[in-house]
Amino acid sequence: MKPGFVYIVTNKNNTTLYVGVTAHLVKRVQQHQQKVNPKSFTARYNLNKLVYYEAFQMIGDAIAREKQLKAGNRARKIALIKKENPNWDDLLLKAINEFG
Repeated sequence: MKPGFVYIVTNKNNTTLYVGVTAHLVKRVQQHQQKVNPKSFTARYNLNKLVYYEAFQMIGDAIAREKQLKAGNRARKIALIKKENPNWDDLLLKAINEFG
């Protein structure tokens, strides 16, 4: 089975969050940035800053984690982001260096 990622993107003011899952993290975040799907939630709210991600050996584990994160409230998501990325930096360059 292929690897997977769960990720959180936000806008420049960090006001709206989106939790997603993908097999290709860098490519998917670039699609959000390019607004490949102009009517999508991420395009409408300009969600293009990667602030959190987790890598998994199997995509099924990433999907399970995505469901767990989506079931949680906003405060939990913010706490998770602040724990790993206290300055809410864009982590795309880090992801490119890690995963290509």
